Amino acid sequence: MAFFGGQPKSAPAMESQTDHDQRESADIPELPEPRSNTVIAKDLVVTGKLSGEGVVQIEGTVEGEVNLKGYVIVTATGKVKGPVEADVIRIAGHVEGNLTSHDHVQLERTGTINGDVTTVSFVIENGGRLNGRTTMVPEQASTPHVEGLASSKPENNDEEAEG
Repeated sequence: MAFFGGQPKSAPAMESQTDHDQRESADIPELPEPRSNTVIAKDLVVTGKLSGEGVVQIEGTVEGEVNLKGYVIVTATGKVKGPVEADVIRIAGHVEGNLTSHDHVQLERTGTINGDVTTVSFVIENGGRLNGRTTMVPEQASTPHVEGLASSKPENNDEEAEG
């Protein structure tokens, strides 16, 4: 016999607790999908090796090797002291080290590269400074695609018909 006319707890009470938990978890927003974009902020200094896949935008300073499958963007405030290897490299800041790109390099008017560049395609805007050598290499058969970014060059779907 329960006090104050209440019923003893039974299995249905457990089910209502489960329903309550489900409602609570439905109120919690889902985490966003992980993105492969990283920004190294203007006042940050990163020392060491950066490697992985995705897009890294450098607004601060990186002292060490940068090796990515994807894009490296060095903004006007960005500085890199070390070698950089990526599919696409865009420089508006200062890089002191060799660059290796599997697709293309773009040196903007505010950018400076003190080192050698090895790439398939190289664009230097008026005012951009390159203090080093450039080696142009043949294009690879397939360029990796980083989700969320458009290809840097137009697709060519015209194939010659064999007769």
